[in-house]
Amino acid sequence: MNDPLGDMLTRIRNAQMRGKSTVVTPASKLRAWVLDVLTDEGYIRGYDSTTTADGHPAIEISLKYYEGTPVIRELKRVSKPGRRVYMSVKDVPQVRQGLGVSIVSTSKGVMSDASARSQNVGGEVLCTVF
Repeated sequence: MNDPLGDMLTRIRNAQMRGKSTVVTPASKLRAWVLDVLTDEGYIRGYDSTTTADGHPAIEISLKYYEGTPVIRELKRVSKPGRRVYMSVKDVPQVRQGLGVSIVSTSKGVMSDASARSQNVGGEVLCTVF
C-alpha cells in the first residue's frame, strides 16, 4: 500500500456512504494521531484498537451521524506520496472560512489548523475535513 492515510480516509468515506456505524482499518501511529484530531474536533465518535482475525493490529472507528446524515461531509487528502504539501503557519489553509478543519503534521505532532496557528508552527497539510 502506497498511501496508508489515504486508504483510511477512503474507508471512512465509503462506510459513511453505506451508512455503517463502524469501519475497521489497519493500525498505525499516524492513523491514530489523525483519528485523535477527528475525535477532538467532533467528526467521529472515537476509535478502539483491535486485532483482525489473522492477528494483525487494527483500528475500529466509530462514525458519527446527525439526523441520519454523516457529520463528515467532505474528506480530502491534500499532501500525497507523489506530491507533498508543506505550508508555513501563515499559509495553513482555513477550510470553508473556518467551518472545517485542516489536519497538519508539525514538529510538535499532528494537530488541527487552529492548534497549529496558536502554537505558531507550520508543517505538512495531511487532509481537510468539512
